Amino acid sequence: MVQIKQSDMMGGLAKGLRVIEAFTAENPRLSISDAASITGLDRATTRRCLLTLAAHGYSAYDGKFFTVTPRVLRLGTGCLASMPLPRIVQPWLDQLAQQIGQSTSVAILDEGEIVYVARAAQRKVMSIALMPGSRLPAYCTSMGRVMLAALPEDQARELLKTCPLSARTPHTLTNLEAIMAELERARIQGYAAVDQEVEIGLRSIAVPIRNARGIVIAALNTGLSASPEPMGVVVENYLQPLLEVREELAGILS
Repeated sequence: MVQIKQSDMMGGLAKGLRVIEAFTAENPRLSISDAASITGLDRATTRRCLLTLAAHGYSAYDGKFFTVTPRVLRLGTGCLASMPLPRIVQPWLDQLAQQIGQSTSVAILDEGEIVYVARAAQRKVMSIALMPGSRLPAYCTSMGRVMLAALPEDQARELLKTCPLSARTPHTLTNLEAIMAELERARIQGYAAVDQEVEIGLRSIAVPIRNARGIVIAALNTGLSASPEPMGVVVENYLQPLLEVREELAGILS
């Protein structure tokens, strides 16, 4: 990657992007104070950024709270549309979802989060609607774990140290060493299975997607509702179709 000099950067743009990133599924409405606290920027700078977003139609302002508008999707949709990976994998996801009768997804790793780039939904299995561009923590998701497992162990550990390992459910692993053990298990067995760690009632199984050179570039998973069946049975039922699609994709991804 080319090293960019500090003098060539626009500080104002960088601050504006930080403010945009402050809006999440957990924080859809932000006051100036809220946004300043999340971004670490001072109130005056945060206010200018938010008002600029509102003036250009990227956020709505009711006098106290700001919310992003659909226009902000332009920033991400164009980027996703320009990426070859979503276009390549979508037909395979659609076919796989039809075959197994469950929702399927592909995501990439962005620091401590996974970002959905393609999805074929059979049924709603989470309380939030997942779509391309949606983000979830990597440490407690099956796709996050197989991608973290592909990193050198020390790199994965340092990355996890920067993430808040919060308990999303009573089943969520929040101990760093326990998570590292799960990454080692995923590395050895070639897949990750998560049982209600992201959300109660949700299970998922994921495999890493490698390109033609054997480098992990994404992850493929299926998410399904929890059932009385042991996770071993669930893995037995769904792992093989995931592996078959993974192998087919490996031959066409550069």
